[in-house]
Amino acid sequence: MPLTPDFWLERWQKGDIGFHQAEGNDLLPRNWPSLNLAPGSAVFVPLCGKSHDMVWLAGNGHRVIGAELSPLAVDDFFREQGLEADTRSTGPFVVRTAGPFTIWCGDVFEMPADALSDVAAVYDRAALVALPPSLQQRYAKKLAEAVPASASILLVSLAYPDGQISGPPFSTPSEQVSALFGATHEIRVTDSRDRLEQSQNLKDRGVTSLEETAYVLKRKA
Repeated sequence: MPLTPDFWLERWQKGDIGFHQAEGNDLLPRNWPSLNLAPGSAVFVPLCGKSHDMVWLAGNGHRVIGAELSPLAVDDFFREQGLEADTRSTGPFVVRTAGPFTIWCGDVFEMPADALSDVAAVYDRAALVALPPSLQQRYAKKLAEAVPASASILLVSLAYPDGQISGPPFSTPSEQVSALFGATHEIRVTDSRDRLEQSQNLKDRGVTSLEETAYVLKRKA
């Protein structure tokens, strides 16, 4: 399965980024208020790309900590926002910071816990579904280990009929979300909708139905 780091780096280099949503995802403003976060709190956005959702989060008073593999994506984000970022190296990461944004460029699985120690919430619109099931398990474990137990997660997932395409994105229905997070988190569905007509790329690849679901996950006591 072509999901090595080089696969994603090449996608960005070729501009093959159908997963990028230029206007952001409207499930974020619809569901974010239910998290009741304090102003100025930090939000972690894994596999952030150059997502406009980060701009929305910052515009609503949050500090944004992103993790992204592609230097090109990180460069594009700061350039498109008209920001000159400070750059430093930390272990295997290049960390770029400007205003409310700090993006760690490197492998999310190597993200140091101290970088996320004050995170109040996680916003995942494109990380979980970008990973095959074996890596989804590793990813859920990483979040449980690196993110404070008090942090909520707003997760947006996609589900389509088994076997219609090989991911990414990988179909991640509610049963899979429960298998990944049910032991550690209370899971609440906050939004669900048919998304096929807005996903021409997936239609062209053979997907016949597509459900987009938003979940709020809170760590069990």
